[in-house]
Amino acid sequence: MATGLTEFLDNFVKNHDNRQLLAIPLAVLAVSLVVLLVSFASSGSPVTLGMEFQGGTQISVETTDSPAMLEEIYSSYPLKDARQTGNRVSMQFGVMDNEEQRQLEEDVMGRYSNVEIKQIGPVYGQELQVQALQALFISFIGMSIVVFLIFRSVTPSFAVVLSAFSDITIAAAFMRVAGISLSLGTLAALLMLIGYSVDSDILLTNRLLKRRGTVGEKVSRAMQTGITMTTTTLAALVVMYVVSTFPYLIIPSFTQITLLSQISSVLIVGLLADIMNTWLLNAGILRWYVTKPEFRGRYNR
Repeated sequence: MATGLTEFLDNFVKNHDNRQLLAIPLAVLAVSLVVLLVSFASSGSPVTLGMEFQGGTQISVETTDSPAMLEEIYSSYPLKDARQTGNRVSMQFGVMDNEEQRQLEEDVMGRYSNVEIKQIGPVYGQELQVQALQALFISFIGMSIVVFLIFRSVTPSFAVVLSAFSDITIAAAFMRVAGISLSLGTLAALLMLIGYSVDSDILLTNRLLKRRGTVGEKVSRAMQTGITMTTTTLAALVVMYVVSTFPYLIIPSFTQITLLSQISSVLIVGLLADIMNTWLLNAGILRWYVTKPEFRGRYNR
């Protein structure tokens, strides 16, 4: 898989100029930004916030009733979602006052067995929103400083940061379209994308700026290593997604592991975006940079 993809990308990079390389990833980034802006304008948040970030109650029960039946039974409560995973149905409710919360719990406990209840207050959820934004902001600032210290040049550092930003933006837009909410797990997946993105981008930048050879040769050699690294991680994530999403198709008593399924799907989309951004966006910017008249002697030797 890696060899065929590498050959395809290598030929694509060699046969297109820098503007053509940049056009595809920038178009995808623009569409992703539009998705997030529309979501922000309509709901007040670029992505759907999970219960951890807005408060509420999650109740999981073991039952043969369908999610549609439970939605009808609990329609008088602020029920936001009901999903079946194996022999259990998980319901997510919005914020309720103490009396309504008590009535709901008594109702559920009286109807069903093996009930699991998880409640998060709205104040705690707002605090988590602030901490999540701080984590993303600090991660980008720290990454920018480290990359600039390594290469001591603005353009390569900007390309690395832009590529990481695009990876996260595309993954966040996918979450909005696919209906995956922002939870502590999916937030961790977005933060992990920064590490994966910087890994491949620094590999490419380091090979282009610090190794000998023509620009085309250095991009090809970096691509061989980078694509192998990324596709190896992708293969492991695909296995994790299948195992966590479809175990009940083989053994009905097994339930879907929703958090692992969401984390793996976000990382899969983010890494596919990283392949595009590293070897088209970043490669296009760097190829333009190192072939500028003042740098031709320095980076083409």
